[in-house]
Amino acid sequence: MTDITGMETITSASNQRVKQAAALRDADARRGTGLTIVDGRRELSRAAATGVEIVEIFVTAEAIADDASTLTEWLTRLVDRGTRAAVLSERAFDRVAFGGRNEGVVGVVRFGPWPLTEQVFAADRPVLIIEGVEKPGNLGAIIRTADAAGLGGVLVCDGRTDLANPAAIRASLGTVFSLPLACAAIDEVIDWCRRQDRHVVAATPEGRRLWHEADLRGAAAILLGSEAHGISPAWGIAAAGGRLAFDTARLPMHGVADSLNLSVTAAVLAYEAVRQREAH
Repeated sequence: MTDITGMETITSASNQRVKQAAALRDADARRGTGLTIVDGRRELSRAAATGVEIVEIFVTAEAIADDASTLTEWLTRLVDRGTRAAVLSERAFDRVAFGGRNEGVVGVVRFGPWPLTEQVFAADRPVLIIEGVEKPGNLGAIIRTADAAGLGGVLVCDGRTDLANPAAIRASLGTVFSLPLACAAIDEVIDWCRRQDRHVVAATPEGRRLWHEADLRGAAAILLGSEAHGISPAWGIAAAGGRLAFDTARLPMHGVADSLNLSVTAAVLAYEAVRQREAH
């Protein structure tokens, strides 16, 4: 096995590798390279476990000193698979790490894109369809919930954030690497639902059924729109034209707020799907 005790040490925050990694916090850099930056050993381990290419790993000397045997063994396995590894000074590491969450391990991975035509979703499990999600933290939390509830995957249509956003990856706790995911335009997702015999249940404030009355079993597709704008009219038009099996569900709001956080709504409906599945 490769001996990593002689790993390169980078002390300058202006080092080209450090600058390129830090630039991946920006969406344009991610789109241009097909790479993203991942914070934390847990998230990187989940990426590696699913075969995601880990291009580069940066660690601090303190992280190695705190967990020398297991961290060194883990790094050695990655280096043997072709990952480039370096020890960064505190100043250099601060440039690539995220804010106060400094675990001493950051990686660059090749992740995405996620065309709908290349993904396989379990036909007997519900999926979440998310339209117009703006906050990467919400997206990551939704993916984490879908994983926990054993759903078939998550589709993002016309998203205002991307699945490779480091904040989304962090909020997902790395489940973004193992859960089936796809990005597509609304019309493409509608056609996919029709071809896959997915019955769509949209969460709306005016939904005609209460959340527990909607059929969320099997091939359901649970549709959530943005908190500000809801779902696109395209769904209702497709249903009216016979292209789509479509229903709406509501969560009662008994206080002054007129909506729930998107990830909270996703969690309620995901676990209602679990309840319905386990009740039959």
